Amino acid sequence: MKLGTKLIHAGVEPDPSTGAIMTPIYQTSTYVQAAPGDHKGYEYARTQNPTRNALQNALAAIENGKHGLSFGSGLAATDAVLKLLTPGDEVIASNDLYGGTYRIFTKVFARYGIKFHFIDMQDAANILPIVNSQTKMIWIETPTNPLLNIIDIAACAVIAKERKILLAVDNTFASPYLQNPLDLGADIVVHSATKYLGGHSDVVHGAVIVKDDTLAAQLAFFQNSCGAVPGPQDCFLVLRGLKTLHIRMQRHCENGEVVAKYLRQHPKVGKVYWCGFEDHPNHAVAKKQMRGFGGMISFTLKDDSMDAALKVLSGTKLFSLAESLGGVESLIGHPASMTHASIPREERVKNGLVDSLIRLSVGIEDVEDLIEDLKQAIG
Repeated sequence: MKLGTKLIHAGVEPDPSTGAIMTPIYQTSTYVQAAPGDHKGYEYARTQNPTRNALQNALAAIENGKHGLSFGSGLAATDAVLKLLTPGDEVIASNDLYGGTYRIFTKVFARYGIKFHFIDMQDAANILPIVNSQTKMIWIETPTNPLLNIIDIAACAVIAKERKILLAVDNTFASPYLQNPLDLGADIVVHSATKYLGGHSDVVHGAVIVKDDTLAAQLAFFQNSCGAVPGPQDCFLVLRGLKTLHIRMQRHCENGEVVAKYLRQHPKVGKVYWCGFEDHPNHAVAKKQMRGFGGMISFTLKDDSMDAALKVLSGTKLFSLAESLGGVESLIGHPASMTHASIPREERVKNGLVDSLIRLSVGIEDVEDLIEDLKQAIG
């Protein structure tokens, strides 16, 4: 079954009691039992919910996994994955990654004896000198947030498999439409489903997808025991979003390419970060492991000052100044003070995330209007 068909039909069956084509929102906290232990597969809604089960089955299918698990947010999903570790374990992570991920690594799990190494993974060989007997997980984003670096998932998987290390991939920026990390050798895929999977800026949600039964059982235990589960309304919204992921992502990619090329030729724009450019350092890797280059773009101005950046950030009319990404509407953001503010400035700057960097989530509006908006804002 091809992806577009899978997105519409996977995990979803007509409601057996009414024939409703859309999965109902099972807004219940508990389920009646005929006798103790004699029930219809559902006991308590933290543990199981039919709406959530439908979504979890769909998530597994679209990432070519076997098990999908839903969480209350992308960070709740990350939290569950990190609970696979024990004190003394070490994690090798990419040095350009979402600020919330950096925060939960360094401010939460580091307190419990987990050690994190942040390195440039654009060359997977950089991982090798850091690996030791305590290394239990490699964590990557690709494309990275916000510098759009590309990491070779298959190359990282070879390193991980040889050393029996878990490879976790945050696939939020690409979505399953553009990239399937499990097919490339990853053990775990994580999504902030708030972004492209939901796609309409109306839900906060997280997801984990795996193939391995033992991993799935461990993660399901954490999901139930720790309780960071989404409500059925949120699951319904993500299920609805999945049905149009393929057509939305196609438009995100088309618009993203036009906007990236426009910015690159603009006389006031400095560097443009977009993995679709042929001179992007790892463009060949992106072309190999992705089916398109997405709608996420970051750029600087030649006047590399905060005043110039703030003028653009506050001057757009269609690009809304807001956190998050992946919705149908275009967003503009300032990573240093918004999505990545939790990373110390010296760390951000060392990795190339300068104070004046601007990040765009290019939506699905008419691209001519988006270009006009950027044109008037940049001047």
